[in-house]
Formats: sequence, structure tokens, C-alpha cells
Amino acid sequence: MEMENRTVLTEFILLGFSANPHMQLVLFGLFLMLYLATMCGNMTLVVLILIDTRLHTPMYFFIGNLSFLDFWYTSVYSLRILFTCLSRDKRLSIPGCAAQFFFSCMAVYTECYLLASMSYDRYVAICRPLLYSAKMSTSLCSGLVIGSYIGGVLNGIAHTANTFRMSFCGDNTIDHFFCDVLPLIKKVCTDTRAYVKIISILDAITVISCLLPIIISYLNILVAILRIRSAAGRRKAFSTFASHLVSVTFFFGSLLFMYSNPSSATHPESNKVGSLFYTLINPLLNPVIYSMRNKDVKEAFKKAIYTIRSQP
Repeated sequence: MEMENRTVLTEFILLGFSANPHMQLVLFGLFLMLYLATMCGNMTLVVLILIDTRLHTPMYFFIGNLSFLDFWYTSVYSLRILFTCLSRDKRLSIPGCAAQFFFSCMAVYTECYLLASMSYDRYVAICRPLLYSAKMSTSLCSGLVIGSYIGGVLNGIAHTANTFRMSFCGDNTIDHFFCDVLPLIKKVCTDTRAYVKIISILDAITVISCLLPIIISYLNILVAILRIRSAAGRRKAFSTFASHLVSVTFFFGSLLFMYSNPSSATHPESNKVGSLFYTLINPLLNPVIYSMRNKDVKEAFKKAIYTIRSQP
């Protein structure tokens, strides 16, 4: 099949991180440990929140949903990386690439909306503490989580449909560890200016709709913390949203660095390293960020360990 004297591609070859067989084995071991640590960390947090009644609050409801999301979010990338490291056949069909692209977009956008919902929860908890229980009702919290997933699915469909309605030509190798938009654009047979405009508009809407409430919430939280007279009160208030601040900064920072930096599209190695932060490192660190300085989670973990050890 030909288009403008160029062969239309039916599959891609994902090069991954290295072509050296020995290095691939080393990378397989490294990524396997990262994957298992991410799965264990996130599922431990989910289980603790489910079984400990002290953690049945809106804040932990959102943290539990974030951990559940990260549990399968990391699988979208890690399983393909592990396969690429072990297999000599690195081919990936166009439908397979489209499926990974969809789940990647869905996971990223869902996390964007979920982090925005969590920022609102922290705003109400710190700035409107007397109204917290009334405002953050079970129905509202569930609605925010469901809405986050709906937003992720709709963005995933829009991006995938816009990307894979086009044909791909030329060299079928992709110097990346997953089907990302930046290397895929280079393979498109036709002019991509209209496509780039559509994707840019969709991304701008999503970023503004997520970052704007986060920034407004944080500004209000900081003002509220500064108004607290006691040092102990300020520390307690700050600690309740500091972990969320770190998670948001890390996630959105790596995304903005990757997709607002034009040079990342022309430097495959830096592109891969930058993508690692929001695809693998962030889901790995989230359980640590939300539990490291969290007294309730530590106590719930100790209680669970004691219960397990006391079993006959």
C-alpha cells in the first residue's frame, strides 16, 4: 500500500531503552523491582484505607482512589517495558499501539482531574473546617472521582481518535518505551498542523481546568495557614496538604516539562527519561509521599501487622 510513494505502516518497533542484550537483562531486573514496589505500595495503601475505619474520611477516600489509579496506571507502561527487555520481537501493531495510547491518555488525564478534586478537598478541610463534613459528602466525593474517570475516558477517546485516524509512513522504529504522541507525530504521512492545533486546544482546556482550581485552592490554603496564630496549628494545617502539594508539583511539573518543551521531541533519550517521571516514578512515590509523614496511615499499618501476627 502506497501513499505519496511511501509505504503506509501497519506496525511499529519500540526500541525501548537499550539494544544491548546484557543491559536489557539489567533493565528488566530494575524495572521489575520498580513495578513490584509500585504495585505493593499502592495496594497496601488501598487495603489499609478499606479496612481501617479511622481512614474512612474524604481525604483518604481520594488518596485510596489515587493509589488504585496508580496501581493499573503503571501497568500500562511497565508490562510493555518488561516485554521489550526480554523479547527479541519488539513489534507492536497499530491497533496495539492505539490501545496503549488510549489507556495512557486515560490514566494521565484521570490523574489530572483527580488531583484537582483532591486540592478542593484540602481547601475545604483547611479553609472551611466547620463545613467540611457537610460539603465533602459521600455523594460529592464519589461524583468527583467518577467525573475524573469520565474526563479521562473522553480525553483518551478524543486523543486516540484524532491520532490514529491518520496514516503513518516511513521508518517504523519508535525510539521510545511506549506509544507517545511526540514520536508518533513524526511518522504521520500528511501535514500535522491541524492535528497539532486540535491537540493543543484539548490539552490547554484540560490543563487550565485542572491547574486553575489547584492554584486557587493552594493560594487560599496558604492565606488560611498564615492567619493561624499558633505555630503548632500552622504546622498541623500545612502537613495536611504538604503531601498533596509535593505530588501535584511532581506530576504536573514532569508533564509540563515534557510537552511544553519543543526540544524534547528531537532528543529521544531525554524524552524517555522525562517520560519515566510521570509514568513510573510518580506512581512509585505517591504511596511514600502520602504515608511517610502521615500518623494515621502509620498507625493503621502497625495495627494491620499486629493483627496478622496475632492470628493463630
